[in-house]
Amino acid sequence: MFAVLKTGGKQYKVQAGDVLRVELLAATAGDKVQFNDILMVGGDTLTVGAPFVAGAAVQAEVIDTIKADKVITFHKRRRKHSSQRTRGHRQQLTLLRVTEVLASGAEASGVKEAVGTALARRAAHGAAPVAAEAPAKPKRASKKAAEAQE
Repeated sequence: MFAVLKTGGKQYKVQAGDVLRVELLAATAGDKVQFNDILMVGGDTLTVGAPFVAGAAVQAEVIDTIKADKVITFHKRRRKHSSQRTRGHRQQLTLLRVTEVLASGAEASGVKEAVGTALARRAAHGAAPVAAEAPAKPKRASKKAAEAQE
């Protein structure tokens, strides 16, 4: 049985026993996480979601948090002002081992949901999560617009 899951803006085709490198998750080594955004489940019968398959999930165990290979960017500007800049970046990833693909019954499994990168990065840097923003105040109409409506 296989499934196509969505996490970190990417899609992965997985089955039990696969090892994945996904975008950073808010989980430590040894934790068990569950992905609920399942786009398709295959096996004896094929189930395609619209957009997600209801009740389906993929459970995985976190192996470690790793860094990807370094990506180096070099910018050089030549006309009149000679300047150059080199930057390097290593993306943080979570290494997972898929333990189970559930076609149904994901709600009753009791495994915590895999939380995406934005919350994980805030937690990794010790920042408090952003509170929900207050609803925007309605804009007041200008006097000219109010007079034109009368």
